[in-house]
Amino acid sequence: MLSDIEIAKQAKMLPIKEVAEKAGFNEEELVYYGKYKAKIDDSAYGKSKKNGKLVLVTAINPTPAGEGKTTTTVGLGQAFYQLGVNSAIALREPSLGPVFGLKGGAAGGGYSQVVPMQDINLHFTGDLHAMTAANNLLCAMIDNHIYQGNAQNIDPKQIIFKRCLDMNDRALRNVVVGLGKVTDGTVRPDGFQITVASEVMAILCLAKDIFDLKERLGNIHIAYRYDKTPVFAKDIKAHGAMTALLKEAIQPNLVQTLENSPCLIHGGPFANIAHGCNSVRATKLCLERFDYCITEAGFGSDLGAEKFLNIKCRKMGVSPACIVLVATIRALKYNGGADVKKGAEENLEALEKGMDNLRKHISNLRGFGVPVVVALNVFATDTEAEKAAVRKATEEEGATFEYSYAHAEGGKGTIDLAKKVIEACELGSDFKFTYDENDTIENKVEAIAKTIYGADGVNFDPAAKASIEAIVKMGMDKLPVCLAKTQYSLSDNPKLLCRPTGFKITVKDFKLCSGAGFIVGYLGDILTMPGLPKVPAAEAIDIDESGEIVGLF
Repeated sequence: MLSDIEIAKQAKMLPIKEVAEKAGFNEEELVYYGKYKAKIDDSAYGKSKKNGKLVLVTAINPTPAGEGKTTTTVGLGQAFYQLGVNSAIALREPSLGPVFGLKGGAAGGGYSQVVPMQDINLHFTGDLHAMTAANNLLCAMIDNHIYQGNAQNIDPKQIIFKRCLDMNDRALRNVVVGLGKVTDGTVRPDGFQITVASEVMAILCLAKDIFDLKERLGNIHIAYRYDKTPVFAKDIKAHGAMTALLKEAIQPNLVQTLENSPCLIHGGPFANIAHGCNSVRATKLCLERFDYCITEAGFGSDLGAEKFLNIKCRKMGVSPACIVLVATIRALKYNGGADVKKGAEENLEALEKGMDNLRKHISNLRGFGVPVVVALNVFATDTEAEKAAVRKATEEEGATFEYSYAHAEGGKGTIDLAKKVIEACELGSDFKFTYDENDTIENKVEAIAKTIYGADGVNFDPAAKASIEAIVKMGMDKLPVCLAKTQYSLSDNPKLLCRPTGFKITVKDFKLCSGAGFIVGYLGDILTMPGLPKVPAAEAIDIDESGEIVGLF
């Protein structure tokens, strides 16, 4: 069996100019980054008002067995293309953290990938580097402002904006800056977070255009003064230069799938510590220029999809016509207590228990008033009895069911799923949010906890209560909430698998992201700077004797 990178290397890519022409973009709208990549500039917007249908792909809670959400999304895009449907997929850009950490790649898998896979997984068009630079420019200007006289009267111990790096590096979680001579700056505590968890990333993904981007960057809450009043990035005049660094990064990237169908790939916030969706600009362009836009949200539907629906859709003023929920029999059995190493063995008892996780996700998504299609990502070891059990459970919950063979067969393996998705999109929806953003912060969190997670209630730690007070005092409490929690459980405890009951979640603290336009609540032990595992994927990545990259997934 060929590895993903071996399959990608055999791809017969078209020059990106040809992919663009087939997708309806002209050369004047493109900024070329080599032969197979391009950015799409502002001139492409506003030329068409197709008002295409939005298809969201999400999944059950992730497990070590894997679910295949991105693979299914790419497979669907290829299937739509084979069916002659005017469509495109919109994905997030991979972060170098997971690429060198656990995953080793994040551009789909098997015969459902976006290419050039190596470029996309590594530096791509430099978007994440630009965001890192913009973020750290702001940090440098904060420290310089204090060193040069501190006209804003910033309290160095109350600087809340952190530096970032697009790499898993636990040693940078907590640092002290300014050590050395007096001319080396003010000594103060600081820390790094991974770029994809930064507010700059969230802002770029939610900005409507370059001017909205600049305004949002200026509204970043960076610190408090000695008198406890807030300081924003615009107060130290950092937002203009930050915008200049992001002038190209705000433009969506155009690439292709293995079957030469179009893919817009832009932005990459994590869903467990950020909002987990690709950019508003890429999605908006897809909806303007295509009849269908197929996009995905990170991790399980309790994370990425909840934020996509309650934050991104709210900000964009759109709603999905259909939601695809990806599941695997192996993952369901794991949720039911089976050993992940025995995922290939038939185990109907564990499967039945694990399907409570699937049922909860279906129920949650149907609660948004949108048709749901369950895509069972099929493995060769899945038995007929197991597949029949999942179909039965799905249909009893009122969702449509279909198999996906995206990994093994590409677009051909997802044709039937694509047809079911198109049918579901014609059913119509009655979309509704989980909460009213004008409600209190506590009530918004409780609505998500009880409705989406199935919790009995919410505990707020003293730090969280103090943060709520500060946010209310600033008049910023009427914003959506973005809850950061473990991806492995519907609860805030990663060990509570399947569909836990009789639990409460605990909010440890809140962080106002006034530029992005939401309030982050931290549940459990959430790290915004991950660390590398004992055996990082980076150990297997290399350059061979012919100069080719090997070991990248």
